[in-house]
Amino acid sequence: MAINDPIADMLTRIRNATRNRAKSVVCLNSKVCRGVAEVLKSEGYINGYEVVDDNKQGTIHVELKYGPRGEVLIHELKRMSKPGCRVYRGAQDIPQPLQGLGISIVSTSKGVLSDRRCREEKVGGELLAVVS
Repeated sequence: MAINDPIADMLTRIRNATRNRAKSVVCLNSKVCRGVAEVLKSEGYINGYEVVDDNKQGTIHVELKYGPRGEVLIHELKRMSKPGCRVYRGAQDIPQPLQGLGISIVSTSKGVLSDRRCREEKVGGELLAVVS
């Protein structure tokens, strides 16, 4: 089955795995999905990820992170820009979920970055997802 939106597929897999308290989840490999996983890792929402290469597309094994008492760190994971309706924002117009406690994931000309990094580097782009 062909997947038209690999980013939405990855976010849905992570959302479902956190609701089921899974330790890890397997996602399809693409450059943007690796960028999303890197942002989630650098912002502390996942423990890490590993790219596993098979002779096809490959997969990304994402190790999920929970709080010290097992509480979920990712409460909401929402896809903002969709294939049918792209959402672009300038550096100052990128939303700050939960007044800065959450993150926005943005695809820029410098790669996939968090909203904080976008403001530091003064670069805007396509608003991929919001994590809170």
